[in-house]
Amino acid sequence: MTENKQIVTRFAPSPTGYLHIGGGRTALFSWLFARRHHGKFLLRIEDTDRERSTDAAIEAIFEGLRWLGLNWDGEVTYQFARQARHKEVAEQLLASGHAYHCYASQEELEEMRAKAKAEGRPMKYDGRWRDRPASDAPVGVLPVIRFRSPDEGETVVRDHVMGNVHVDNAQLDDLIIVRSDGTPTYNLSVVVDDHDMGVTHIIRGDDHLTNAARQSQIYKALGWDVPEFAHVPLIHGPDGAKLSKRHGALGVEAYRDMGYLPEAMRNYLARLGWSHGDDEIFSTEQAMEWFGLDSIGRSPSRFDFVKLENLNGHYIREADDARLADDTIELMTRIGDWNVDEDFRAKFIAAMPGIKERAKTLIEVANGADFLRVTRPLPIDEKADKILDAGAKFLLAELLLRLEHRNDWTAANIEEEVRAFAEKEGIKLGKIAQPLRAAVTGTTVSPPIFDVLAILGRDEALERIRDHVN
Repeated sequence: MTENKQIVTRFAPSPTGYLHIGGGRTALFSWLFARRHHGKFLLRIEDTDRERSTDAAIEAIFEGLRWLGLNWDGEVTYQFARQARHKEVAEQLLASGHAYHCYASQEELEEMRAKAKAEGRPMKYDGRWRDRPASDAPVGVLPVIRFRSPDEGETVVRDHVMGNVHVDNAQLDDLIIVRSDGTPTYNLSVVVDDHDMGVTHIIRGDDHLTNAARQSQIYKALGWDVPEFAHVPLIHGPDGAKLSKRHGALGVEAYRDMGYLPEAMRNYLARLGWSHGDDEIFSTEQAMEWFGLDSIGRSPSRFDFVKLENLNGHYIREADDARLADDTIELMTRIGDWNVDEDFRAKFIAAMPGIKERAKTLIEVANGADFLRVTRPLPIDEKADKILDAGAKFLLAELLLRLEHRNDWTAANIEEEVRAFAEKEGIKLGKIAQPLRAAVTGTTVSPPIFDVLAILGRDEALERIRDHVN
């Protein structure tokens, strides 16, 4: 680790779409590492692809990070706005002899490509303009600028996850760092931005491992310190194949809209490729205390919706009832047809202990509150309708006579009355509790029925029962 130097990490997405779940994990790892070491976590938007970069995608990245609770430090850096600086560094490399102008035509490059294909090897620029004088330049041709890559020896990428990765320099051709239209390329821009932002540790997907070798060469040519790397294996689906939409390769906001809690997502994503002993459930504070790059595994992790749902269920059960109610109301107002008032909110909070016990997502929490939103006459689902047969309605009518005399309408008093009724009739409690649930909720699944009756209030509860005995 860099000695006596503040740790600085960064997350640098391209705004060409939503913040996908793999990007969310990369951001989380970078954020955890910075927070553990009391360093900085910076955000850079790599918006140099002007055709595909959109303001909507940038906002989606911001929203995704905010929802995950990954606050960044300082102002956001926009890569496109720094092109003049990137070109300045390219000129510096030209002046030092670490870069050169290349006038190879498209036809020449196509010939190199065809020859490589015929010989069964990857295309590699042959360096034909590496040492030619500017006087040989063809008239009217705009050159590219190529980095003069070392042609002997090897480049070693020292990586916290992959170990020391040795790359034979002969395998790397002379990289274009500025295109013929004057726009800098990715590998140069990234090096300049990371250096100028003071980044000490680069945590990213292992699909960038080859780039790390090229970038290390550029750092050294400029006399700059090479940051420490941690290349994280990508996330695969449960079947071991590359993560796709059918596996869960969705935007972070899709998980928000499916009713997952941000603390559950942080916990789950942290465990995708990183571990702390056998700990499966841990707080964000614990993750910050424990997180280390050397505990990231070298094998791809597998995305598992079942594990995520179970973990989310744990966090729902642990969550404050009022917070859960507010989060659910916000979600369902945004994606559904909810339009609720303070009276509903109060009843929702009161019902939450029973609702959240079995729920694994906020959508299921919302479904558990359906009995509060429906209006009489209640829609009755198929299972509830079967329960409400003639015998059940007769029992409900008899019970109604007893309940109508109770004014002390609490869950405990209602339960006392119903149990006394069941004992008098010589039936098991379920024989009356299930018809009661069907009558007042329209379903066979709900929070504890006595809580439901109390939360609905005496008048509403009795009216719902009367609808099935008259």
